[in-house]
Amino acid sequence: MNYFEGKNIVIGVTGGIAAYKSCELVRSLIKLRSDVQVVMTKSASRFITPLTLQTLSGKKVATDMFDEDWESEIGHISLADRADLVVVAPATASIIGKLAWGISDSLLTTLILATKAPVLVCPAMNVNMYENPAVKENSEKLKSRGIYLMEPGTGDLACGWEGKGRLPEIDNIVDEIGRILSPNDLNGERVLVTAGATREFIDPVRFISNPSSGKMGYSIAKVGWQRGAEVSLISGKSDQPVPYGVDYKEVQSVDEMYRAVMDKIDWPTIIVKSAAVGDYMVERVSDNKLKKSSEEKLLKLIPTIDILNEVGKIKNGKIVIGFAAETEDILSNAQSKLEKKNLDLIVANDISQEGSGFEEDTNIAYLIDKNGHIDELPKMLKTELAHKIFDKVLELRHSSNAN
Repeated sequence: MNYFEGKNIVIGVTGGIAAYKSCELVRSLIKLRSDVQVVMTKSASRFITPLTLQTLSGKKVATDMFDEDWESEIGHISLADRADLVVVAPATASIIGKLAWGISDSLLTTLILATKAPVLVCPAMNVNMYENPAVKENSEKLKSRGIYLMEPGTGDLACGWEGKGRLPEIDNIVDEIGRILSPNDLNGERVLVTAGATREFIDPVRFISNPSSGKMGYSIAKVGWQRGAEVSLISGKSDQPVPYGVDYKEVQSVDEMYRAVMDKIDWPTIIVKSAAVGDYMVERVSDNKLKKSSEEKLLKLIPTIDILNEVGKIKNGKIVIGFAAETEDILSNAQSKLEKKNLDLIVANDISQEGSGFEEDTNIAYLIDKNGHIDELPKMLKTELAHKIFDKVLELRHSSNAN
């Protein structure tokens, strides 16, 4: 689901060294098929030329409130009216102060005062400036008025200092834009997601695991946050980047994942158990590395705790979703698991099919709910399947409220 497509997004660029990063932001939004209009302050044009951003956006860059071409259609008002979102990146201490106090001395500040669209401010400045009480007070003023304000990144700054003040990562800004443009239909929900592969160690260097990449669970966490939910992700082994905006905890073994889930069991309204959890563990883990020899070695395996089963016993009004990765009798095995574990929804897939196994970017799934409804879905990206899962959650929520 592309919330960016066809949206009119105004990118406001102000006079800071991070202005050059606005090029990447414009490129990213154009790639997502947004309609991008760049507005620059005069100071910004000292750091990057309007021609550069015009080339990337495909549109004349607006810089002057009294430009005759713009004023032929009341430029700042037309820009303000057409905008679906205004993003200021980078936002200097100066622009934050002007917006906080309603000063309209440029095209950018004037159109922000005139627009009814949401406004996202992405600060970038020296760490001491960012921590100055005046900047903090002005930032709080903006947030109190409903303006979205991102936290700057931390690291080496162009001025030579180190600390908080870097422009947020472009991918994170894009994610924040996606959340603002989304229908926000999961607002008020708290989603707990488990993902990735657990590891059960045999000795300090060897373990039993599976090839799960965590892509499905991480997609669910990201989409849930994007649609307005608070999200907590508990993950076993995965090489996926931690989704922006999501609370994250890394675990290794089934027991660690179980304890992490139980520590938060009272918090979520929705639990999605998409982790590939091991069914067995070694009864006795060796303290030292087992040396290779010609002799046979037998490992005694004992069952791990069934986390999903334990969660199903104490649902207490929560919607609980499980996964069934099968190689045969897909529907019957999944329906049996749904009933046995007391689930509201199960996502079943045949991992032997091409495009539906571990480490794939796509999945082919059935959604089976507690009422017996089965939705057979074609091959789709895991992010698309995540949206389908949450659409089904909202359907179940509506059905439950209606009754």
